[in-house]
Amino acid sequence: MTSGFDRTGRRERILRAAVRQGLLEPGTAVLACFVDLDGLDETVTSLRSAFPDSVRVLHAFAAKANCLVPVLEELRLGGMGCEVASAGELAQALEAGFEPARIVFDSPAKTRAELARALSLGVAVNADSFQELARLDEILAGSRTGSRLGVRVNPQVGAGSISAMSTATATSKFGIPLDDEGNRRRLLQAYRDRPWLTWVHTHVGSQGCPLALMAEGISKAVEFAEEINAHLGRRQVTGIDIGGGLPVNFDSDETTPGFDTYVDHLREHAPALFSGEYEIVTEFGRSVLAKNGFTAAYVEYTKTVAGRPIAITHAGAQVATRTVFAPDAWPLRIEAHDPRGRAKRGRAVPQDVAGPCCFAGDLLARDRALPLLDVGDLVVVPDTGAYYFSTPFHYNSLPEPAVHGARVDADGRVTFRLFRPAQAGHPAPALA
Repeated sequence: MTSGFDRTGRRERILRAAVRQGLLEPGTAVLACFVDLDGLDETVTSLRSAFPDSVRVLHAFAAKANCLVPVLEELRLGGMGCEVASAGELAQALEAGFEPARIVFDSPAKTRAELARALSLGVAVNADSFQELARLDEILAGSRTGSRLGVRVNPQVGAGSISAMSTATATSKFGIPLDDEGNRRRLLQAYRDRPWLTWVHTHVGSQGCPLALMAEGISKAVEFAEEINAHLGRRQVTGIDIGGGLPVNFDSDETTPGFDTYVDHLREHAPALFSGEYEIVTEFGRSVLAKNGFTAAYVEYTKTVAGRPIAITHAGAQVATRTVFAPDAWPLRIEAHDPRGRAKRGRAVPQDVAGPCCFAGDLLARDRALPLLDVGDLVVVPDTGAYYFSTPFHYNSLPEPAVHGARVDADGRVTFRLFRPAQAGHPAPALA
């Protein structure tokens, strides 16, 4: 990310324009979400420039991070491919216009029908188990495919600080574990028996995983690709899918670590990856979208309980599920704005910021020091462009909020594109 990109200023500019244009309005549009498309362009550019031109790389965005078709369209126009993990995400990627050859299908539970469709389209597939390889044998016995095919291996390098986000542990459900007894031999034979297996795939984890751990896991996958080719006496493996997983800094607007820092770690741990003998696929998701989206909601009521102020807002577990249910692992910043969208500058007061869901733990922040929130103010939740508003949690049948794409021109004018309309709620009965 370029150092001159002012995320804080852009966020307020977009917020104030949204209020002026009625995209946020008390009573009718009490919650809305925004994707900064200029920021997204900057991030994609920084990702592409981090990898050397001498290596062929397909950057496949992990659709689970934000599966809205208009967002996927923007990423396709920016030159990215798409990584999908379900039949639904595959349908969304195709609707967004991705060529099948630029789509990668990863899932530990692919059905026979899903595999057959992917192979008929020419979508790349990474098998997750020996049983899935046998299923591929059966499908390919009666048909041909242009799909790139590989195996996901588990390098078993350990966990980061968030166990649920660590996929290369000794007992992970993902991939074929390289160090389990007999597996390396079985895999070498699997590649020998299947000349169409030309890729190796791995993914170590995401948030909470240090870069050195991720690079170590990728190094083991690259070493195994080299071992396959040496064992077979030919360069059968021609591509390495290194997954995604670059963690995001949720503490500030600074983009750290950067993609270039990650590539430096990869060069140190897995230099063969950059030899030019392998194509590379990446599958970044959170690190592409998180900092390019934010959620904004009105404060509906305020109260004081046992001396602590509480602001009741319209943003809670339905749009920030991970933060509400696992606040220590997924803390988010909160920004206070007045009803016109201007940042509040008053004295910081410890207060709770609560959502609308009908359970006591529906809190975005506990005892958070902010300018005192009043009825009609707006709270902004930055860094929610991935995994938050794009996959809402339908608790209390709360309607899905509108999602808008935003661009800011050289003169500071903000234009919006509707990415997802607000879901219609149940209208209140008319008063007599």
